[in-house]
Amino acid sequence: MNWADYLIIIIIALSMLMGLWRGLLREVISLATWIAAFAVAFLFAESVAARLVPYIDLPSLRIAVAFGGLFLATLLVGGLVGILASYLVHYTGLTGTDRVLGVTFGLVRGAAIIAVLVLAAGFTPLPQDPWWRESLLLPHFQEIALWLRDFLPEELAQNLEFP
Repeated sequence: MNWADYLIIIIIALSMLMGLWRGLLREVISLATWIAAFAVAFLFAESVAARLVPYIDLPSLRIAVAFGGLFLATLLVGGLVGILASYLVHYTGLTGTDRVLGVTFGLVRGAAIIAVLVLAAGFTPLPQDPWWRESLLLPHFQEIALWLRDFLPEELAQNLEFP
Protein backbone atom coordinates (compact mmCIF):
# COMPACT_ATOMS: atom_id res chain seq x y z
CA MET A 1 0.00 0.00 0.00
CA ASN A 2 1.20 3.49 -0.81
CA TRP A 3 0.13 7.00 0.15
CA ALA A 4 -2.76 6.99 -2.36
CA ASP A 5 -4.25 3.91 -0.69
CA TYR A 6 -3.98 5.52 2.72
CA LEU A 7 -5.59 8.69 1.39
CA ILE A 8 -8.49 6.66 -0.03
CA ILE A 9 -8.96 4.92 3.32
CA ILE A 10 -8.88 8.26 5.17
CA ILE A 11 -11.47 9.85 2.85
CA ILE A 12 -13.84 6.90 3.16
CA ALA A 13 -13.31 6.67 6.94
CA LEU A 14 -14.02 10.40 7.39
CA SER A 15 -17.16 10.09 5.30
CA MET A 16 -18.29 7.12 7.40
CA LEU A 17 -17.58 8.98 10.65
CA MET A 18 -19.56 11.94 9.39
CA GLY A 19 -22.44 9.58 8.57
CA LEU A 20 -22.21 8.05 12.05
CA TRP A 21 -22.19 11.45 13.70
CA ARG A 22 -25.07 12.93 11.70
CA GLY A 23 -27.16 9.86 10.91
CA LEU A 24 -28.79 8.81 7.66
CA LEU A 25 -31.73 11.18 7.81
CA ARG A 26 -29.60 14.31 8.26
CA GLU A 27 -27.14 13.11 5.61
CA VAL A 28 -29.91 12.56 3.07
CA ILE A 29 -31.55 15.88 3.93
CA SER A 30 -28.17 17.59 3.63
CA LEU A 31 -27.53 16.09 0.19
CA ALA A 32 -31.04 17.01 -0.96
CA THR A 33 -30.58 20.52 0.42
CA TRP A 34 -27.36 21.10 -1.55
CA ILE A 35 -29.00 19.83 -4.74
CA ALA A 36 -32.07 21.98 -4.08
CA ALA A 37 -29.90 25.03 -3.32
CA PHE A 38 -28.14 24.75 -6.68
CA ALA A 39 -31.45 24.17 -8.48
CA VAL A 40 -33.29 27.05 -6.76
CA ALA A 41 -30.40 29.45 -7.30
CA PHE A 42 -29.98 28.41 -10.95
CA LEU A 43 -33.70 28.56 -11.76
CA PHE A 44 -34.64 31.77 -9.96
CA ALA A 45 -31.50 33.93 -9.90
CA GLU A 46 -32.49 35.92 -12.99
CA SER A 47 -35.98 36.78 -11.72
CA VAL A 48 -34.63 37.80 -8.30
CA ALA A 49 -31.86 39.79 -10.01
CA ALA A 50 -34.52 41.71 -11.96
CA ARG A 51 -35.97 42.88 -8.64
CA LEU A 52 -32.55 44.12 -7.55
CA VAL A 53 -32.20 46.61 -10.45
CA PRO A 54 -33.04 49.66 -8.28
CA TYR A 55 -30.38 48.66 -5.74
CA ILE A 56 -27.47 47.25 -7.78
CA ASP A 57 -26.34 48.84 -11.06
CA LEU A 58 -23.91 46.18 -12.30
CA PRO A 59 -25.80 43.26 -13.98
CA SER A 60 -23.17 40.63 -13.15
CA LEU A 61 -23.19 41.67 -9.50
CA ARG A 62 -27.01 41.52 -9.43
CA ILE A 63 -26.93 37.94 -10.70
CA ALA A 64 -24.19 36.98 -8.24
CA VAL A 65 -26.05 38.51 -5.29
CA ALA A 66 -29.32 36.87 -6.35
CA PHE A 67 -27.67 33.48 -6.88
CA GLY A 68 -25.78 33.66 -3.59
CA GLY A 69 -28.81 34.86 -1.63
CA LEU A 70 -31.07 32.14 -2.99
CA PHE A 71 -28.38 29.52 -2.46
CA LEU A 72 -27.76 30.53 1.17
CA ALA A 73 -31.47 30.88 1.95
CA THR A 74 -32.15 27.38 0.63
CA LEU A 75 -29.24 25.98 2.66
CA LEU A 76 -30.60 27.70 5.77
CA VAL A 77 -34.09 26.25 5.29
CA GLY A 78 -32.63 22.80 4.59
CA GLY A 79 -30.45 23.04 7.69
CA LEU A 80 -33.49 23.83 9.82
CA VAL A 81 -35.37 20.89 8.30
CA GLY A 82 -32.37 18.67 9.11
CA ILE A 83 -32.33 19.82 12.73
CA LEU A 84 -36.07 19.18 13.07
CA ALA A 85 -35.67 15.75 11.49
CA SER A 86 -32.87 14.84 13.91
CA TYR A 87 -35.12 15.80 16.84
CA LEU A 88 -37.83 13.58 15.38
CA VAL A 89 -35.41 10.65 15.10
CA HIS A 90 -34.17 11.26 18.65
CA TYR A 91 -37.67 11.29 20.15
CA THR A 92 -38.81 8.19 18.26
CA GLY A 93 -35.90 6.17 19.62
CA LEU A 94 -34.43 5.38 16.20
CA THR A 95 -31.11 7.13 16.81
CA GLY A 96 -29.04 3.92 16.75
CA THR A 97 -30.58 2.67 13.53
CA ASP A 98 -30.26 6.11 11.94
CA ARG A 99 -26.57 6.28 12.81
CA VAL A 100 -25.78 2.76 11.57
CA LEU A 101 -27.52 3.56 8.29
CA GLY A 102 -25.60 6.85 8.27
CA VAL A 103 -22.32 4.88 8.35
CA THR A 104 -23.49 2.90 5.32
CA PHE A 105 -24.42 6.12 3.54
CA GLY A 106 -21.00 7.51 4.44
CA LEU A 107 -19.28 4.46 2.96
CA VAL A 108 -21.17 4.81 -0.31
CA ARG A 109 -20.60 8.58 -0.42
CA GLY A 110 -16.87 8.17 0.27
CA ALA A 111 -16.54 5.56 -2.46
CA ALA A 112 -18.47 7.81 -4.87
CA ILE A 113 -16.19 10.75 -4.09
CA ILE A 114 -13.10 8.62 -4.77
CA ALA A 115 -14.62 7.25 -7.99
CA VAL A 116 -15.36 10.77 -9.28
CA LEU A 117 -11.84 11.92 -8.36
CA VAL A 118 -10.36 8.89 -10.17
CA LEU A 119 -12.58 9.64 -13.17
CA ALA A 120 -11.32 13.25 -13.22
CA ALA A 121 -7.72 12.05 -12.85
CA GLY A 122 -8.25 9.86 -15.92
CA PHE A 123 -8.19 13.03 -18.03
CA THR A 124 -4.69 13.86 -16.77
CA PRO A 125 -1.33 12.04 -16.92
CA LEU A 126 -1.70 10.95 -13.25
CA PRO A 127 -2.67 7.33 -14.05
CA GLN A 128 0.72 6.89 -15.76
CA ASP A 129 2.65 7.72 -12.56
CA PRO A 130 4.36 4.84 -10.72
CA TRP A 131 2.51 5.47 -7.45
CA TRP A 132 -0.81 5.12 -9.30
CA ARG A 133 0.17 1.82 -10.88
CA GLU A 134 1.51 0.48 -7.55
CA SER A 135 -1.66 1.32 -5.63
CA LEU A 136 -3.75 -1.58 -4.37
CA LEU A 137 -7.06 0.30 -4.18
CA LEU A 138 -6.99 2.58 -7.23
CA PRO A 139 -7.61 -0.25 -9.75
CA HIS A 140 -10.96 -0.97 -8.06
CA PHE A 141 -11.98 2.66 -8.38
CA GLN A 142 -10.73 2.72 -11.99
CA GLU A 143 -13.32 0.03 -12.73
CA ILE A 144 -16.04 2.30 -11.33
CA ALA A 145 -14.61 5.28 -13.25
CA LEU A 146 -14.70 3.27 -16.48
CA TRP A 147 -18.34 2.45 -15.76
CA LEU A 148 -19.05 6.15 -15.10
CA ARG A 149 -17.41 7.01 -18.44
CA ASP A 150 -20.46 5.56 -20.19
CA PHE A 151 -22.52 8.45 -18.79
CA LEU A 152 -20.22 11.14 -20.19
CA PRO A 153 -20.62 12.75 -23.62
CA GLU A 154 -18.67 10.82 -26.27
CA GLU A 155 -16.38 13.78 -27.05
CA LEU A 156 -15.33 13.88 -23.40
CA ALA A 157 -15.27 10.13 -22.74
CA GLN A 158 -12.78 9.46 -25.54
CA ASN A 159 -10.14 11.50 -23.67
CA LEU A 160 -10.26 9.25 -20.61
CA GLU A 161 -7.22 6.99 -20.35
CA PHE A 162 -6.11 4.50 -17.74
CA PRO A 163 -3.10 2.15 -17.96
